[in-house]
Amino acid sequence: MATINLGAIKFNWKGAYNSGTSYAVDDVVSSGGNSYVCIQAHSNQAVGNATAYWNIMSSAGTNGTDGTDLTSTLTTQGDILYRDGSGLQRLAKGTASQQLAMNSGATAPEWITADAGKTLGITQFTNNTRTSGIATTSTRTVLWTPGTFTKIKSNSWLHIRVALPGGGGASSFPHFGDTFIRLSTTGYDNDGSDIFGYLHNTRTDAVTMGANIFGDFIYDTASTNISGTGTIYVRIGWHSAAGGLHPFSVWNPNASDESRSRQTVSNCVITELDF
Repeated sequence: MATINLGAIKFNWKGAYNSGTSYAVDDVVSSGGNSYVCIQAHSNQAVGNATAYWNIMSSAGTNGTDGTDLTSTLTTQGDILYRDGSGLQRLAKGTASQQLAMNSGATAPEWITADAGKTLGITQFTNNTRTSGIATTSTRTVLWTPGTFTKIKSNSWLHIRVALPGGGGASSFPHFGDTFIRLSTTGYDNDGSDIFGYLHNTRTDAVTMGANIFGDFIYDTASTNISGTGTIYVRIGWHSAAGGLHPFSVWNPNASDESRSRQTVSNCVITELDF
């Protein structure tokens, strides 16, 4: 009657194959990323996929196609891995501001450039501090420094809307002049003689417009001092018309002016557009 060794009714892991080791049936070894099971006792018989001594148990795939070594597929920082009909593939990184989308055949991802006309960002500023203009002919007076916004694309367009409630004494009417918006990448520019980068509104008349300033601008930033990206500093002011004294005061609400009719808060909305 045959004798059965109950301890041998299982595979016996022997580690890496060694030609100097004697192997028994059901011994298992590794070699070259594969594993093999012994089917006939022996020593010094090389492993292989189909021999009289070994059968393959598991096999490593080809590097780069089954996830075992993606470094041969993904070669550059920002690459993306996806699978096509035959295996894993590399989608090279896109360029700045591109978006990831599915191709027309809905079979693979691809990088595309955003459609023109889309909104890139919106920044809103508000102000409730009263600021008085200076009654000096042709003087540029800073009325409000709203703050900064981040421009995210080169040569984009800006849609700028400004509302300043205000006016002045009766002796100062009418208030002919221009509002200006100073946009700068280097800091809050003063009101000096350099007007490069200013935007001018139509003149406002206290008699016909109640002295409130409403500005609505579309500004193409290409070939200007803010054509690039990054932090943009914003200042708003008043440029009195030549030939007379035309001051302007911003009338924002405060505790002593609750009875006045023009009790709105100054606001400025800047929308960056990709045309």
